[in-house]
Amino acid sequence: MPLPFLTADRTFDAVPDTALPYDDRERWRRPYRPGPWRVGGAALWLLLASFVLFAAVALALTGSLSSAGAVLGVALLIIAAALRILRMGVWVSAHGVRQVGLLYTRTVPWQRIVSVRTAQQPVRWLGLPRTVQGQALTLVRKDRSAEDIAPLLTTHGMDFVGRSSAFDLAADAVEAWASEYGRG
Repeated sequence: MPLPFLTADRTFDAVPDTALPYDDRERWRRPYRPGPWRVGGAALWLLLASFVLFAAVALALTGSLSSAGAVLGVALLIIAAALRILRMGVWVSAHGVRQVGLLYTRTVPWQRIVSVRTAQQPVRWLGLPRTVQGQALTLVRKDRSAEDIAPLLTTHGMDFVGRSSAFDLAADAVEAWASEYGRG
């Protein structure tokens, strides 16, 4: 019984990350895989949630149900935050571009987009206030000035630190979606 995922002639990286032609273009999809910093951060939050859930069970067994309920609520908030961290990023569909943050979601229809381009500029390192020189995928909109441009993706974001080729593929994918649907 051959196992093609374990053989040397076909690896996981050999399969292209492109959408299949029969995939529904109306569904929101992320044109890249989440990076190791994003996945590791979410895993740490879920580890913290497991300890908080253990504390909730210990409180419930000692008879303090109201305290156990409060700690359970905190654990559910931590789990929701970890799942939201995994969901963060840029999503595209035939409707437009969606940027998902921890506490917000912004959707821009393709008809409002003038251009999507990659530029060399100072970018935030892992979303922290410290800036480094890197590349950013920017979105120029019809209803905003050119100076009011927030980057969609950066080479030093949580998904692309140390993965510049993944940034290039993701930027190319978003630019391809913009060229295909941006004619409105």
